[in-house]
Amino acid sequence: MNPINSCPQPTNRQVEVADILRTHIGDYLKKYKMPPEHYKVVYDILNCRTAYLGGHVEMCDQCATERILYNSCRNRHCPKCQTITKQRWLSARQAELLPVKYFHNVFTLPHELNPLILCNKPLMLDFLFQASSQTLMQFGKNPDNGLGGKLGIIAILHTCTQTLMDHFHLHCLVPGGVLTDNGKEWISSKGEFLFPVKALSKVFRGKFISYLENAYSKQQLCFPGNTRALGTRQGFRRLIKQLWSKKWVVYTKPPIDRPEWVLDYLGRYTHRIAISNHRITDFSDGRVTFTIKNRKRKTTETVTLDAVEFIRRFLLHVLPKRFMRIRHYGFLSNRSKKKNIGLCRLLMNLSSDIPVVQDQSVQAIMMAQAGIDILRCPSCKQGTMKKIYDIPEGSGNSSFHILRPSSVSDKDS
Repeated sequence: MNPINSCPQPTNRQVEVADILRTHIGDYLKKYKMPPEHYKVVYDILNCRTAYLGGHVEMCDQCATERILYNSCRNRHCPKCQTITKQRWLSARQAELLPVKYFHNVFTLPHELNPLILCNKPLMLDFLFQASSQTLMQFGKNPDNGLGGKLGIIAILHTCTQTLMDHFHLHCLVPGGVLTDNGKEWISSKGEFLFPVKALSKVFRGKFISYLENAYSKQQLCFPGNTRALGTRQGFRRLIKQLWSKKWVVYTKPPIDRPEWVLDYLGRYTHRIAISNHRITDFSDGRVTFTIKNRKRKTTETVTLDAVEFIRRFLLHVLPKRFMRIRHYGFLSNRSKKKNIGLCRLLMNLSSDIPVVQDQSVQAIMMAQAGIDILRCPSCKQGTMKKIYDIPEGSGNSSFHILRPSSVSDKDS
């Protein structure tokens, strides 16, 4: 049975990742096997904003125009479901900003580790978070760096390059200063850079390799397929030697001087998926063309891939179920963040009260971001659209009929 309903190629509208999946996921499955989490992502993207997920019907209170709105899948890998989530997350962070410089460090894993990471994502990506955060915390605690206290860190995982290849790195945004251990002093950082990147790189490398060796000794790593040779004692020692011989990349960007710019800055990195729909410029004859930014030349260019290869690269960046790609450390850790931020503000001679941020409605977010009143009638432009009845989930046919694991039914936040 053909797993995909027949569907004409999209015309006169933005090409979407869903269009490519709908047309070529069958070809992909002839060549590759999909784990349950990949089924879940494909299933959600194909059914996003369709009758299969249900929705509701609205009617204008002035001219009686009706429209149908279908529910979103809310999958974090879906190109259509991140805008509202991102804006609500950024609004919640606004109350936590401190009136200091914010520093941005990027910790990158060597590409020699990529095959092993892809086979052991939860463990290896946890090591990246732990090694990076502990490196920064260690440097912040050292009084020789002009600080000597606890840093605050927001760490955001990215997994790909502009061409959708695997490239595992962590963006760390750090307020410029520390809270002393006794909680009685805020020490501001000096200078244009937080810590020397060469020193950070060496400590980061050492910590990550230590985690890797410990996991190998406890037989926590798996070595399937083309990684099998790395699982032998000789192959693993060869890998470790290679990792020690490399200069690991830790990059620091210029600090953000004004706290009100921090949210803008964060918005570029949080809730980013492998590729957004607006980057896809053409989909025809089994090939996909999309834009990339060439940072060396400072130009926008295009890349064309076979559709099956495009799907393969897209699915490389599916994260494990319930894996947290945004984490907080130090005085910004979730357990004590509210208390610590209030204390930091008090030590800066500010009110310790942190503003309470209410969840914004979808209508308010769309008005602020795009200037669109989504409740205004699209026909008469005067009336307000009001819900008249719900469309139950499962009212339409699913776009993905392959016999799939039961985990597909679990919601992916």
